[in-house]
Amino acid sequence: MKKKEMSKSTVLFIGNAIIILLGIVILASGWLKVLSNEIYMWNLKGTMSQQPHEDIVVIGIDEQSIKEVGPYPWDRKVYAQLIQKLEQGGAKVIAFDIELYTESDKPESDQALAEELAKHKNIILPSHALVEGEFNRSTTVRAGEWMEARGVQQPIPIFKDSVHRAHINATFDTDGVVRSNWLQIHTPEGLFPSMGLAMAQLAGANVDRYLNLPVLKDRPKSEMLIRWDAKEFDFETIPFNNVLQGKVPPATFKDRLILVGYVAPGSDEGITPIENHMHMVYAHANILNQILKDQVIARVNGLLELALAVVVALFAVIATWRLRATSGALLLLGLMIALLAGQYFLFSSSLQYMDVVGALACGLLAYLGNISMKTYFETKQKNYITKQFGRYISPDLVKEIATSEQEIKLGGISKELTVLFLDVRGFTPLSERLEPEEVVDFLNMMFNLITERALANHGTIDKFIGDAAMILYNAPLDVPDHPYYAVKTAFEIQKGMEKVRADVLEKYGVTIAVGIGINTGKMVVGNIGSYLRVDYTAIGDNVNTAARIESNTQPNQVLVSEATYELTKAYFEYNFAGEKLMKGKSVPLKLYEVLGIRGAPASAAERKTGVS
Repeated sequence: MKKKEMSKSTVLFIGNAIIILLGIVILASGWLKVLSNEIYMWNLKGTMSQQPHEDIVVIGIDEQSIKEVGPYPWDRKVYAQLIQKLEQGGAKVIAFDIELYTESDKPESDQALAEELAKHKNIILPSHALVEGEFNRSTTVRAGEWMEARGVQQPIPIFKDSVHRAHINATFDTDGVVRSNWLQIHTPEGLFPSMGLAMAQLAGANVDRYLNLPVLKDRPKSEMLIRWDAKEFDFETIPFNNVLQGKVPPATFKDRLILVGYVAPGSDEGITPIENHMHMVYAHANILNQILKDQVIARVNGLLELALAVVVALFAVIATWRLRATSGALLLLGLMIALLAGQYFLFSSSLQYMDVVGALACGLLAYLGNISMKTYFETKQKNYITKQFGRYISPDLVKEIATSEQEIKLGGISKELTVLFLDVRGFTPLSERLEPEEVVDFLNMMFNLITERALANHGTIDKFIGDAAMILYNAPLDVPDHPYYAVKTAFEIQKGMEKVRADVLEKYGVTIAVGIGINTGKMVVGNIGSYLRVDYTAIGDNVNTAARIESNTQPNQVLVSEATYELTKAYFEYNFAGEKLMKGKSVPLKLYEVLGIRGAPASAAERKTGVS
């Protein structure tokens, strides 16, 4: 029993249901995070001004300073001397990105620094919030709640009572990149602001907006996406030792916000979206710059991103089924480029980031899934058409039409062909004894034999006309030794008709016979007709000659022209049948009767064995 195939609508329903499930899995799994991060980085880099706030200055502990001051760690009197220089210049805020969590081996130097710190109210020393677990390195993040620390590592007591506090915890994503910052961390000793926020507060900037930021998706309270607006040396950077030695005019620091930190290679570096090896003092500088410029990166609502993914997927489905493959693919590509450009424009104009990767992935998934189903159905339809029309004309011709994307045009070419005409004798008295249904059954049985033999020998069935047939060889595709195949077809048809004649004679008492005429020569072959109805056929004097040869045949006889005879006499046994003067001819035409098969040309053996 033949297995029933699923309908097209069922396949489309199941296929798109699978696509939807895959889309949900992809969106929920986070597999696209890498691509999202890359596009986010592209937005950041493309919109950087590289012109940070003019009040920010970085005092860098660089290689030259280490050579001149001495091996690190330095005597803490050096920091006291630096503070004196900066305060003399009128610095508004001084923040050290240097850990002073333990006492040095020179208590007098610690005391000297403590005394200098006590003289001023504008200095920040860093602390480190202990957000990792006590027995492991993992950090627990609770979405929408404060980032909790189990403790705080702070400067030594003689320092911390004289300075403002700030944490320098870096917020690393799972890939190790710093994209955001915890502006505030909740500790047993209260809230600790990040260094950038603490400097802005101390400078008198309006930071209310940053104390009440909207909570990012799956992130703790008070976490901010960093607006990376400048690379390391876009910030004004002055070597530490140049300040100590008085090489920098004091007025340089007037009302400036000073960050002191490491800039020597290999020290205190991290990976950021704009630089793979950024010293973290510049991360604090970027955060401070962001607050001073009043910039906040906002994420577009996740529901809007989901809605966009649905719309793009639906667009891909409609484009796939309504348009040609090339047009649909180009339109979808254009939409994807527009999405990327649109989200970039949105980010550059308003610092709103829309993650379009989900929409791009869903659109691509919907397109690939539906184009696969469309291709399947189109291939199935082509095969069906080829199979159905292959019962009327040559399968080679059907394939040529099916694979061509061009409209069938009227016109033909002159080409050497072999044409076979066949006519059933005795059909009229037989049809008088049969019911109409029986006549059709008989013709179908007989033409089935003719069709099988013709197609097996690379012929193109041009047409059936009542009880007659016209078969072409060497069209539409080239067939080497086409006269041989035409004569072979005729011989095999006559052999096959022996049983048909016997059955008809026994059953109906009527004798039937087949006459076949064959001719080879130049003919015009192609699509002939009108724009409303086209026939693929051959016309010309040589076609007419073949028809007249057939009309001169005796029952069950195969006659060929002299041209066909000369091309096939090595492969068949012939008997000269005399000369006949055909209508429209000035000289008689020599005819030859096919008696048997002698052999086959080399090309026939190659076709049979598949040798090319």
